[in-house]
Amino acid sequence: MPHDLVHAVVETALGIEDGFWGATARGATFEGFELVVPGRHRRSGMKVLRRGGDAVLAAELRVNWAYRAWRGLPVEGRGVGPALLDAEALARTGPRLDAAAARWAAVPEGGELLWRWGSDR
Repeated sequence: MPHDLVHAVVETALGIEDGFWGATARGATFEGFELVVPGRHRRSGMKVLRRGGDAVLAAELRVNWAYRAWRGLPVEGRGVGPALLDAEALARTGPRLDAAAARWAAVPEGGELLWRWGSDR
């Protein structure tokens, strides 16, 4: 499942509004982004990211933690660090990741999946 889809699912499940997708909605740009519709100058997108970068990084860590737990990878022990999400948060993310993975797997080769950030669709 693409990492950006994992972000959409986990950020929605946890109510994260200032993570990757929230920053993107506010105009942040990341390396490799190509604007479909010309908009503001790229430098303004970098300013958005600089202002909200700490929140984006915090979301990145929480998303990766949820994904590790969902995949059954170690979430405790040497080198893993403290838990970033509690059991209740993981209970919200797991079923949503299951559903998103099923939708992604159903996309035919060359097909596409439309996902609306902030919803489970």
